[in-house]
Amino acid sequence: MYQELLTGLLNGDIRSLARCISLVENEAAGYESILEQLPGNNHTKVVGVTGPPGAGKSTLVNALITSLLEADKSVAIIAVDPSSPFNFGALLGDRIRMGQHFNHPKVFIRSMASRGALGGLSPKIIEVSDLVKAAGFDYLFIETVGVGQSEVEVAGVADTTVVVVVPEAGDEIQTMKAGLMEIADIFVVNKADREQADIFAKNLRLLAHTKHQPGGWEIPVIKSVAIQNTGITDIIHAVDAHHKAVTGQHQRQLILLADRAYQLIQHKRMKDINKQLLMSEIQQLLEQNSFNLYRYINESSCFTQRGKEGKEA
Repeated sequence: MYQELLTGLLNGDIRSLARCISLVENEAAGYESILEQLPGNNHTKVVGVTGPPGAGKSTLVNALITSLLEADKSVAIIAVDPSSPFNFGALLGDRIRMGQHFNHPKVFIRSMASRGALGGLSPKIIEVSDLVKAAGFDYLFIETVGVGQSEVEVAGVADTTVVVVVPEAGDEIQTMKAGLMEIADIFVVNKADREQADIFAKNLRLLAHTKHQPGGWEIPVIKSVAIQNTGITDIIHAVDAHHKAVTGQHQRQLILLADRAYQLIQHKRMKDINKQLLMSEIQQLLEQNSFNLYRYINESSCFTQRGKEGKEA
């Protein structure tokens, strides 16, 4: 069955893609065999869209989809939503803005729950991105939760990172301090019809020119009003130009692949750590008045047993 799904995925079948994503997200038995057979793909332009809450990321992505469809491009969107505190599923409020594209044959939209993951992404984002790329889309947009300065993980997944801000985002000094700003390949000042937009964009350009980018890439600052489709074409041109500029940069590719490998290995090694068991052991030690966090980490059966099993294997 998995081989049929993989064949369908590689032929661009949307249902096969959706099914494969579900298998990977739920870690169904044998799901890794699908991932291990995925071919390499440098064709799909993977674009991370990130920024603070209220910046208009969903509206901007919606406008980008419309423009790309008019150019006869195929587009996939992975929208990472906050998780429901009750069932850990995705809260789909922002996806309503993309409703007009759901049934388009050249569009694939998938919401993923962050499931408490830091960094504005989902624990399975790397695997799902690779599945979507294997399906042969021209563009893949990854829209993050919108948790502010901590959502920097997207830079390790996307080829091009678009940081969306609004004129009220703060003065230039605050901008320079923001970790979020360190990952930008393209700045977009959305809602640029608001007061102070020109001054804010000017300050961003000054900041952007101080940042060294591989290959001599100069970070553009683009003003947009997504709800009016203003500046959308400029953003697409900047994404295409950046993709062309970084293609073939082996050092950048090496850094990105190493980062992705690190995240996957980290997740795999932490997979069998049971938080409930941790709480139970800690509770027992607290009752004995003998709890020391660092000694516990070195001696806990949650870790030492796993180490023994690894040596025996």
